[in-house]
Amino acid sequence: MRPPYPPPPERSTELRRRFAEEARCERPDLSTLCLLVGAEADGTLDEAGIDAAQMELDRLAGQLPFRPGGPRSWAVSLRGLLGDRLGFRGAPGDYQRLESSLLHEVLRRRRGLPILLSVVWMEVARRAGAPVYGLALPGHFIVGFGEPDEQVLADPFNQGRALTGADAELLVAGATGASLHPSMLVPAAPLEVVSRILNNIRAWAAARPERSDVALWAVELALLLPAHPARLRYERAQLLVQRGDFVKGAVELEAYAEVVGAVDEPAAARVRQQAHAARAMLN
Repeated sequence: MRPPYPPPPERSTELRRRFAEEARCERPDLSTLCLLVGAEADGTLDEAGIDAAQMELDRLAGQLPFRPGGPRSWAVSLRGLLGDRLGFRGAPGDYQRLESSLLHEVLRRRRGLPILLSVVWMEVARRAGAPVYGLALPGHFIVGFGEPDEQVLADPFNQGRALTGADAELLVAGATGASLHPSMLVPAAPLEVVSRILNNIRAWAAARPERSDVALWAVELALLLPAHPARLRYERAQLLVQRGDFVKGAVELEAYAEVVGAVDEPAAARVRQQAHAARAMLN
Protein backbone atom coordinates (compact mmCIF):
# COMPACT_ATOMS: atom_id res chain seq x y z
CA MET A 1 0.00 0.00 0.00
CA ARG A 2 1.43 3.41 -0.92
CA PRO A 3 1.17 6.32 1.52
CA PRO A 4 -2.16 8.04 0.78
CA TYR A 5 -0.90 11.42 -0.38
CA PRO A 6 2.10 13.75 -0.11
CA PRO A 7 2.00 16.76 2.19
CA PRO A 8 0.70 20.07 0.78
CA PRO A 9 3.37 22.48 -0.56
CA GLU A 10 3.48 24.69 2.52
CA ARG A 11 3.91 21.66 4.80
CA SER A 12 6.62 20.26 2.52
CA THR A 13 8.48 23.58 2.62
CA GLU A 14 8.46 23.56 6.42
CA LEU A 15 9.55 19.91 6.59
CA ARG A 16 12.49 20.62 4.30
CA ARG A 17 13.51 23.67 6.30
CA ARG A 18 13.58 21.57 9.45
CA PHE A 19 15.38 18.71 7.68
CA ALA A 20 18.13 21.04 6.44
CA GLU A 21 18.41 22.66 9.88
CA GLU A 22 18.68 19.32 11.68
CA ALA A 23 21.20 18.00 9.13
CA ARG A 24 23.45 20.97 9.88
CA CYS A 25 23.34 20.56 13.65
CA GLU A 26 26.56 19.70 15.42
CA ARG A 27 24.94 16.40 16.47
CA PRO A 28 22.09 15.58 14.05
CA ASP A 29 19.30 13.49 15.55
CA LEU A 30 18.82 10.36 13.47
CA SER A 31 15.22 9.61 14.47
CA THR A 32 14.15 13.20 13.78
CA LEU A 33 15.70 13.15 10.32
CA CYS A 34 14.09 9.79 9.51
CA LEU A 35 10.68 10.99 10.66
CA LEU A 36 10.98 14.15 8.54
CA VAL A 37 11.70 11.90 5.56
CA GLY A 38 8.57 9.93 6.48
CA ALA A 39 6.48 13.10 6.67
CA GLU A 40 7.67 14.12 3.20
CA ALA A 41 6.47 10.75 1.90
CA ASP A 42 3.22 10.53 3.82
CA GLY A 43 0.95 13.54 4.21
CA THR A 44 -0.92 11.83 7.05
CA LEU A 45 2.16 11.99 9.30
CA ASP A 46 1.51 15.24 11.16
CA GLU A 47 3.27 16.70 14.19
CA ALA A 48 1.26 14.51 16.55
CA GLY A 49 2.32 11.46 14.54
CA ILE A 50 5.98 12.47 14.65
CA ASP A 51 5.76 12.97 18.42
CA ALA A 52 3.99 9.61 18.80
CA ALA A 53 6.79 7.83 16.92
CA GLN A 54 9.42 9.42 19.16
CA MET A 55 7.40 8.41 22.23
CA GLU A 56 7.16 4.85 20.93
CA LEU A 57 10.95 4.70 20.73
CA ASP A 58 11.08 6.00 24.31
CA ARG A 59 8.50 3.41 25.38
CA LEU A 60 10.43 0.56 23.80
CA ALA A 61 13.64 1.71 25.48
CA GLY A 62 11.80 1.69 28.80
CA GLN A 63 10.96 -1.99 28.32
CA LEU A 64 14.60 -3.04 28.17
CA PRO A 65 15.83 -4.67 31.37
CA PHE A 66 18.72 -2.86 33.00
CA ARG A 67 21.88 -4.27 31.49
CA PRO A 68 25.04 -3.12 33.24
CA GLY A 69 27.08 -5.76 31.41
CA GLY A 70 29.14 -5.54 28.23
CA PRO A 71 28.26 -5.30 24.53
CA ARG A 72 27.05 -8.89 24.26
CA SER A 73 24.62 -8.35 27.12
CA TRP A 74 23.14 -5.35 25.29
CA ALA A 75 22.84 -7.27 22.01
CA VAL A 76 21.08 -10.17 23.75
CA SER A 77 18.73 -7.78 25.54
CA LEU A 78 17.79 -5.93 22.35
CA ARG A 79 17.20 -9.17 20.49
CA GLY A 80 15.01 -10.49 23.29
CA LEU A 81 12.79 -7.41 23.23
CA LEU A 82 12.71 -6.25 19.61
CA GLY A 83 13.39 -9.45 17.73
CA ASP A 84 11.88 -12.25 19.82
CA ARG A 85 9.14 -10.55 21.83
CA LEU A 86 7.94 -7.82 19.46
CA GLY A 87 8.83 -9.46 16.16
CA PHE A 88 10.75 -6.66 14.42
CA ARG A 89 12.20 -8.33 11.34
CA GLY A 90 12.42 -8.20 7.57
CA ALA A 91 11.57 -10.39 4.60
CA PRO A 92 12.39 -10.25 0.86
CA GLY A 93 8.97 -8.74 0.08
CA ASP A 94 9.76 -5.71 2.24
CA TYR A 95 12.15 -4.47 -0.45
CA GLN A 96 9.14 -3.87 -2.71
CA ARG A 97 7.40 -1.48 -0.30
CA LEU A 98 8.11 2.20 0.19
CA GLU A 99 6.86 1.93 3.78
CA SER A 100 9.86 -0.27 4.53
CA SER A 101 12.02 2.88 4.30
CA LEU A 102 9.78 5.07 6.51
CA LEU A 103 10.50 4.97 10.24
CA HIS A 104 6.95 5.61 11.43
CA GLU A 105 5.66 2.75 9.24
CA VAL A 106 8.42 0.40 10.38
CA LEU A 107 7.46 1.10 13.99
CA ARG A 108 3.82 0.40 13.16
CA ARG A 109 4.34 -2.72 11.02
CA ARG A 110 7.48 -4.00 12.76
CA ARG A 111 8.79 -4.79 9.29
CA GLY A 112 11.26 -2.96 7.12
CA LEU A 113 14.58 -2.84 5.30
CA PRO A 114 17.76 -3.72 7.18
CA ILE A 115 18.76 -0.06 7.59
CA LEU A 116 15.38 1.05 9.03
CA LEU A 117 15.21 -1.89 11.40
CA SER A 118 18.75 -0.99 12.43
CA VAL A 119 17.59 2.59 13.07
CA VAL A 120 14.92 1.23 15.42
CA TRP A 121 17.55 -0.86 17.24
CA MET A 122 19.99 2.05 17.45
CA GLU A 123 17.43 4.57 18.67
CA VAL A 124 15.95 2.24 21.29
CA ALA A 125 19.38 1.12 22.48
CA ARG A 126 20.77 4.66 22.52
CA ARG A 127 17.90 5.85 24.69
CA ALA A 128 18.67 3.03 27.13
CA GLY A 129 22.36 3.96 27.31
CA ALA A 130 23.85 1.19 25.16
CA PRO A 131 27.15 1.64 23.26
CA VAL A 132 25.41 1.12 19.89
CA TYR A 133 26.09 2.24 16.32
CA GLY A 134 25.21 1.34 12.76
CA LEU A 135 27.51 -0.44 10.33
CA ALA A 136 26.96 0.23 6.64
CA LEU A 137 28.03 -3.07 5.12
CA PRO A 138 27.62 -3.08 1.33
CA GLY A 139 24.10 -4.26 0.58
CA HIS A 140 23.11 -4.97 4.18
CA PHE A 141 23.05 -2.61 7.16
CA ILE A 142 23.65 -4.07 10.63
CA VAL A 143 24.33 -2.79 14.15
CA GLY A 144 27.34 -3.06 16.42
CA PHE A 145 27.88 -2.74 20.15
CA GLY A 146 31.07 -1.88 22.02
CA GLU A 147 34.60 -0.87 21.15
CA PRO A 148 36.46 -2.44 18.17
CA ASP A 149 38.38 -4.87 20.40
CA GLU A 150 35.14 -6.27 21.86
CA GLN A 151 32.71 -5.49 19.04
CA VAL A 152 29.47 -7.50 18.97
CA LEU A 153 27.44 -7.54 15.73
CA ALA A 154 23.70 -8.14 15.25
CA ASP A 155 21.41 -8.29 12.23
CA PRO A 156 18.03 -6.64 12.99
CA PHE A 157 16.64 -7.79 9.61
CA ASN A 158 16.98 -11.35 10.91
CA GLN A 159 15.40 -10.56 14.30
CA GLY A 160 18.73 -9.56 15.80
CA ARG A 161 20.69 -12.71 14.98
CA ALA A 162 24.20 -12.47 16.40
CA LEU A 163 26.87 -12.26 13.70
CA THR A 164 30.42 -13.53 13.81
CA GLY A 165 33.16 -12.01 11.68
CA ALA A 166 32.67 -14.90 9.25
CA ASP A 167 28.94 -14.11 9.02
CA ALA A 168 29.75 -10.49 8.16
CA GLU A 169 32.21 -11.73 5.51
CA LEU A 170 29.42 -13.80 3.95
CA LEU A 171 26.99 -10.86 3.94
CA VAL A 172 29.50 -8.67 2.11
CA ALA A 173 30.53 -11.43 -0.31
CA GLY A 174 26.88 -12.16 -1.08
CA ALA A 175 26.13 -8.50 -1.79
CA THR A 176 29.28 -7.49 -3.69
CA GLY A 177 31.49 -10.52 -4.25
CA ALA A 178 34.22 -8.62 -2.40
CA SER A 179 35.94 -9.25 0.90
CA LEU A 180 35.07 -7.61 4.18
CA HIS A 181 37.35 -4.61 4.74
CA PRO A 182 37.97 -3.24 8.27
CA SER A 183 36.64 0.16 7.13
CA MET A 184 33.21 -1.46 6.72
CA LEU A 185 33.07 -1.99 10.50
CA VAL A 186 33.52 1.71 11.31
CA PRO A 187 30.38 3.28 12.84
CA ALA A 188 28.21 5.14 10.33
CA ALA A 189 27.41 8.77 11.17
CA PRO A 190 23.73 9.80 11.27
CA LEU A 191 23.97 11.74 7.99
CA GLU A 192 25.54 8.71 6.29
CA VAL A 193 22.59 6.63 7.47
CA VAL A 194 20.05 9.17 6.19
CA SER A 195 21.87 9.47 2.86
CA ARG A 196 21.73 5.70 2.42
CA ILE A 197 18.01 5.64 3.29
CA LEU A 198 17.36 8.29 0.64
CA ASN A 199 19.44 6.28 -1.85
CA ASN A 200 17.23 3.27 -1.14
CA ILE A 201 14.09 5.36 -1.73
CA ARG A 202 15.50 6.69 -5.00
CA ALA A 203 16.30 3.13 -6.10
CA TRP A 204 12.76 2.03 -5.22
CA ALA A 205 11.29 4.88 -7.26
CA ALA A 206 13.68 4.36 -10.20
CA ALA A 207 12.16 0.91 -10.69
CA ARG A 208 8.71 2.50 -10.83
CA PRO A 209 8.66 5.33 -13.41
CA GLU A 210 5.12 6.23 -12.37
CA ARG A 211 6.53 7.24 -8.96
CA SER A 212 8.85 9.97 -10.20
CA ASP A 213 7.25 12.15 -7.51
CA VAL A 214 8.95 10.00 -4.88
CA ALA A 215 12.27 10.06 -6.75
CA LEU A 216 12.11 13.86 -6.93
CA TRP A 217 11.54 14.55 -3.24
CA ALA A 218 14.15 11.94 -2.27
CA VAL A 219 16.72 13.69 -4.47
CA GLU A 220 15.72 17.10 -3.16
CA LEU A 221 16.13 15.98 0.45
CA ALA A 222 19.51 14.45 -0.37
CA LEU A 223 20.57 17.79 -1.84
CA LEU A 224 19.84 19.41 1.54
CA LEU A 225 22.48 17.28 3.26
CA PRO A 226 25.72 19.19 3.88
CA ALA A 227 27.73 16.76 1.73
CA HIS A 228 26.25 15.25 -1.42
CA PRO A 229 27.42 14.21 -4.90
CA ALA A 230 27.17 17.00 -7.47
CA ARG A 231 25.57 14.51 -9.85
CA LEU A 232 22.40 14.65 -7.73
CA ARG A 233 21.71 18.01 -9.41
CA TYR A 234 21.79 16.27 -12.78
CA GLU A 235 19.43 13.59 -11.49
CA ARG A 236 17.04 16.26 -10.23
CA ALA A 237 17.15 18.06 -13.58
CA GLN A 238 16.32 14.85 -15.43
CA LEU A 239 13.39 14.17 -13.12
CA LEU A 240 12.03 17.68 -13.64
CA VAL A 241 12.14 17.22 -17.42
CA GLN A 242 10.59 13.76 -17.10
CA ARG A 243 7.73 15.27 -15.09
CA GLY A 244 7.13 18.00 -17.71
CA ASP A 245 8.78 20.91 -15.89
CA PHE A 246 10.95 21.68 -18.91
CA VAL A 247 12.07 25.22 -18.01
CA LYS A 248 13.13 24.38 -14.47
CA GLY A 249 14.80 21.20 -15.70
CA ALA A 250 16.71 23.11 -18.38
CA VAL A 251 17.90 25.68 -15.85
CA GLU A 252 19.15 22.89 -13.59
CA LEU A 253 20.92 21.20 -16.51
CA GLU A 254 22.65 24.43 -17.45
CA ALA A 255 23.75 24.99 -13.85
CA TYR A 256 25.11 21.45 -13.68
CA ALA A 257 26.94 21.98 -16.97
CA GLU A 258 28.74 24.96 -15.42
CA VAL A 259 29.98 22.73 -12.60
CA VAL A 260 31.03 19.91 -14.93
CA GLY A 261 32.66 22.27 -17.44
CA ALA A 262 35.47 23.01 -15.00
CA VAL A 263 36.72 19.42 -15.26
CA ASP A 264 35.12 17.89 -18.38
CA GLU A 265 34.08 20.28 -21.13
CA PRO A 266 32.86 17.57 -23.57
CA ALA A 267 30.51 16.22 -20.85
CA ALA A 268 29.33 19.77 -20.11
CA ALA A 269 28.57 20.29 -23.81
CA ARG A 270 26.41 17.16 -23.80
CA VAL A 271 24.49 18.41 -20.75
CA ARG A 272 23.95 21.80 -22.42
CA GLN A 273 22.54 19.99 -25.44
CA GLN A 274 20.11 18.19 -23.12
CA ALA A 275 19.09 21.57 -21.69
CA HIS A 276 18.50 22.87 -25.22
CA ALA A 277 16.37 19.79 -26.00
CA ALA A 278 14.34 20.34 -22.82
CA ARG A 279 13.59 23.93 -23.79
CA ALA A 280 12.63 22.80 -27.28
CA MET A 281 9.88 20.63 -25.77
CA LEU A 282 8.02 23.86 -24.96
CA ASN A 283 7.55 24.65 -28.66
